[in-house]
Amino acid sequence: MRRADVSRRVALVGLAAAALPDLSAAQASPWRDIQIAAKPIAHFSKTSQATQFGSLMFLGGLTLTSADREFGGLSGLAMEADGRSFVAVSDEGAWLTAQVSVDGQRPVGIEAARLGPILGADGIALKRKRDKDCEAVAILDGTLQRGTLLMAFERNHRVEHFPVRDRIVQASAGALVMPREAARMETNKGLEAMTVLAGGPYKGAVIAFSERLADADGHHTGWLWIDGQPQRIGLTAVGGFDVTDAAALPDGALLVLERRFRWTEGVQMQLRLIPAAEITPGRVAAGRVLLTADNTYEIDNMEGLSTHREPDGTLVLTLVSDDNFNTVLQRTVLLRFALNA
Repeated sequence: MRRADVSRRVALVGLAAAALPDLSAAQASPWRDIQIAAKPIAHFSKTSQATQFGSLMFLGGLTLTSADREFGGLSGLAMEADGRSFVAVSDEGAWLTAQVSVDGQRPVGIEAARLGPILGADGIALKRKRDKDCEAVAILDGTLQRGTLLMAFERNHRVEHFPVRDRIVQASAGALVMPREAARMETNKGLEAMTVLAGGPYKGAVIAFSERLADADGHHTGWLWIDGQPQRIGLTAVGGFDVTDAAALPDGALLVLERRFRWTEGVQMQLRLIPAAEITPGRVAAGRVLLTADNTYEIDNMEGLSTHREPDGTLVLTLVSDDNFNTVLQRTVLLRFALNA
């Protein structure tokens, strides 16, 4: 099959969900409005007022808190094209939709936040940890007003479709075909990063990586869904980091967010850029490291990553952290960078 044909056909992955009928109010998720307070983060570095970090320019950040007990644990993030509306998911089975308010390109607050449980195909909220541990989310088609989301789950390893209407996530509407080797993933080290390629020869294809499933050479394991079928792709392991999320770039390239934790050094994060030419079934991609940050920077357990392009052409990265619902020792942090790659 020619690459051009593949590029057109990979989009078929989402057709079943996109064709779903409108859902009545009675079928809607039991969501609620919540308030999220935001404290500004003026500087990314704790030791300087620098704004440029290699090819990344820090635009600003926020520390987020809420009185709602189910706010937190944010493990995946997807921004709409406007760079304001977003959806996030938690590893305790909840979704969050909201809007980032900005001053220029600097984030200053969170508005219109809605929180609800992830619903199974039966319309009932997922209860068991092995079923509700959601680690990544992507907008497959449409918008958060009317579209389809993909969510990746670890423990009970799968990727599922979820219609979204008026920023309310509906019940599961089916799942992607999973590779046989997914059964080898550890319970708590399964699918952690997932997105939909935005350009290149495999535009429209879903790509996902395991947090920690190594091949014989120690490379990370991932899959690229082409024509609805998963095909293996690898990613070199760098510096002992685990994969936590991925975000697509317009030219077909991929950004990968990674994390490392050691009791002796705390948490670290790493961002890698994978060119479109390296994203090919059967290949082990390597890319290049854009940023590595430790506890001398305003980071936490960074697990969510998304991108959008501003009207002036600026490519913006948004990152969010998982506080593990431990508000004493950890934070929910939202960071924004402009990428000049």
